[in-house]
Amino acid sequence: MTTAGVWFAPGRANLMGEHTDYNEGLVLPFALAQGVTATAEARDDGLLVLRSRQRPGEQATVEIDRLAPGSVTGWAAYPAGVAWSLRAAGHQVAGASIDIDSDLPAGAGISSSAALECAVALALCALSGLDVPRQELAQLAKRAENEFVGAPTGIIDQSASLLCSDGHAMLLDCGTLHTTQVPFRPAAAGAAALIIDTRVTHSLVSGEYAARRAECEAAAWLLGVRCLGSLHEPSAVRSLADPVLRRRARHVVTDSGRARAIAATLQAEADSPDGESVDDATYRYIGTLLTEGHASLRDDFEVSWPEADVTVETAVAAGAYGAKMIGGGFGGSVLALVPEDRADKVRAVLTETYAARGWTPPEFIDAIPSPAARRVA
Repeated sequence: MTTAGVWFAPGRANLMGEHTDYNEGLVLPFALAQGVTATAEARDDGLLVLRSRQRPGEQATVEIDRLAPGSVTGWAAYPAGVAWSLRAAGHQVAGASIDIDSDLPAGAGISSSAALECAVALALCALSGLDVPRQELAQLAKRAENEFVGAPTGIIDQSASLLCSDGHAMLLDCGTLHTTQVPFRPAAAGAAALIIDTRVTHSLVSGEYAARRAECEAAAWLLGVRCLGSLHEPSAVRSLADPVLRRRARHVVTDSGRARAIAATLQAEADSPDGESVDDATYRYIGTLLTEGHASLRDDFEVSWPEADVTVETAVAAGAYGAKMIGGGFGGSVLALVPEDRADKVRAVLTETYAARGWTPPEFIDAIPSPAARRVA
């Protein structure tokens, strides 16, 4: 049994598939190089002591035996929720002192909360001598966020953090939890994936996210299916009389379709005889699908926000192959696929555009497909 160590879990960017996960559709995320680090040491007094470099002076100390939804609030609810979820599943979790550090901006739509959960989950399992399969661990971390924190999110974020592979995107069927790793190497085609943090923060505990989920459930019920992810053709939603529910359902179906199309294109490129020499036409096509996905999120699902819309339009006009908002919406980040020789221009034009509108300057993160969560020391 491990008594101390350091564990790291990455954030994620989502090439395609926003709001499809809780509808049991398809998502296509990849892990980032940036993430959350948990430096942990076992305790023998049954206490969970949580500290964060990003929240100095806000130490949380709780008795593991007394953890219950609502018993911990704020940032500490995420790691405490993981301990609670593990115990609720029958795993005996030892006490621990855990120091958290992160280079992911919170509220930026790149899964800082899931990275925190997954880093702590690996740490607690190692300190407690638990061998929990990663797919199960992702579901337990999701339960922590859903039931302990109160955010009605799907499975994508935790799955991406725990299951993605270096240099790949992961096609995840959120209905069956089947995963397929597909090579995603934009640098090989002279391209780069760029995250633009619009600096408008969001919270998935807010009512709008829950409202969209309820609308999807209502649409599925009216269509006579258990979940919208079971539908594969946009024509399947035309019978919905309510125009709002029809738009919501259409987004879920088409975004799953775009995720499937991107994965198939990337895999076909890798399987071609000259797969090591990636054609930039592949990334031009993917960029087009990204921009289509953003339009769907803006118009059909109505979860975009002004800064994201301007960022997508400006990035494409400055030479990006395509761009889309990522995450739950109402704030957060945009993912752009950019030719490497246009990346500096895209950054500069976006910075100028934000300044001209009096907005807080955007922040840029290089989105490099990276390995999943792991022990680092």
